[in-house]
Amino acid sequence: MSLSVKTPRNGQRRQRRASSARHAGSPVASALDTQRLLEDNRRLGDSGGVSENNRHAGFRAAFRDEETGRVALPRFRDGTPAPMHLLDGLPDDWVLQRDAAGRITALKPSIIAGFLRDGDFYTREEAAEATGDSSR
Repeated sequence: MSLSVKTPRNGQRRQRRASSARHAGSPVASALDTQRLLEDNRRLGDSGGVSENNRHAGFRAAFRDEETGRVALPRFRDGTPAPMHLLDGLPDDWVLQRDAAGRITALKPSIIAGFLRDGDFYTREEAAEATGDSSR
């Protein structure tokens, strides 16, 4: 399931977000997989760039396709929304690889992990900054 994300009042903010995802430690050149999600969690540690540290500020785990701008929420296998970044439940056209059980193991390189708040997508780094911890 993908979402329609409202256009921010400030168009420049959307532009900044798209470019920051490519240059702020989230390389778009390699496939997004569980290992990369774990590495991002370690890198961002106790910052607001991790789901458990930004829920209080209204952030929800989400993914965005940098090519199309399409945003989708992660879901458990039964379809219920997941409170953290999981690869399951994302659009089939984003999937590069599945395991023998059919679980998603890699997404195309243009997919980035981030968060939704009030209809706006934030990269992990932007969420950390918005919650007052941009030190990572």
